[in-house]
Amino acid sequence: MSDPASDPASDLTPDTASSAAPDAPPGLTHVLPAPYLLFLGDTTVAGFAKTAFGLRDWAGERCIGEYALPEASVSTGLPRLTPREAALGGARAMVIGVANQGGIIPQGWMPALLEALEAGLDLVAGMHVRLADIPRLREAAQRHGRRLHDVRTPPAGLPIASGRKRSGRRILTVGTDCALGKKYTALAIARGLAGRGRDACFRASGQTGIMIAGVGLALDAVVADFAAGAAELISPDAAPDHIDVIEGQGSLFHPAYAPVSLALLLGSQPDLFVVCHEPGRTAILGHAHYPVPSIAQVIEQTVLAGKLTNPAIRCAGVSLNTSAFTSEEAARILAETSQALGLPAADPMRGGLAFERLLDACQ
Repeated sequence: MSDPASDPASDLTPDTASSAAPDAPPGLTHVLPAPYLLFLGDTTVAGFAKTAFGLRDWAGERCIGEYALPEASVSTGLPRLTPREAALGGARAMVIGVANQGGIIPQGWMPALLEALEAGLDLVAGMHVRLADIPRLREAAQRHGRRLHDVRTPPAGLPIASGRKRSGRRILTVGTDCALGKKYTALAIARGLAGRGRDACFRASGQTGIMIAGVGLALDAVVADFAAGAAELISPDAAPDHIDVIEGQGSLFHPAYAPVSLALLLGSQPDLFVVCHEPGRTAILGHAHYPVPSIAQVIEQTVLAGKLTNPAIRCAGVSLNTSAFTSEEAARILAETSQALGLPAADPMRGGLAFERLLDACQ
């Protein structure tokens, strides 16, 4: 998606996370201390800083600055602050804004994380490695009276999937790869439908979505046998005209993350899905020897797999991340994609008539 901060024509500039679901099951609600200082670590690939960018774009009122190690080359454009400067400016927590491969916390980050605790900030993370499981951080937090918030920790007692058809309607975002707009698309569609007076809300299935909405469950942290059941829990029974717009994860064509994508697809039982793609990306992020599949391949595979729990599943349209293109180039790509597939194609962050047509298909 194009960056709304650099696209004045966008009519979808994020403000607050107003689409969190109020009826989330117990254990899926997270109360996090804000404002945030966003920690970028030593990141050099923008795609791995998607948590920081997601918070900047969709919870900007809760982000006062960024902090990065000297090796980092990625920036959110927010003011550069040390933890102490951020604390003096009103920050209450430092959020690890990186979603690296394996969800690890490198030893090289430890001085910065300890510095934040010493400055009086809590730590918030959605990594696979839990902050609370690192003795140095746990001891420092206790010593300074701070808290460690691990939003990727699933609640206890998750069910095995039942496969039971639930009331209400569901839209799932799926992708040709990771980190190309599934969360942004779901947030934009939920907001767009709500703006049309529809009863629609965003359902988070990953750490960044949870931090934005305050509600959700990180599906990739769930034991495999319970993953589809967790996906069912994210989107419970609802009124017949209610629409859950569910944040997608990974890709059915990803060599590492396809199992998470499949569990989410089967458990969410979407009536509609929107394929997210970044034109110009040719290789799977972090797996250069795996090519990005075509949109048509993703549609075919999603329908084939999704029919197991919802035989009526169908594709509503396509969401393209055109942030690397000019407005004229983006319009051409959207038109060509729509014509080739016979489906609406839009960049939700650019808005416009193309996005309105995608919303029409999602109603």
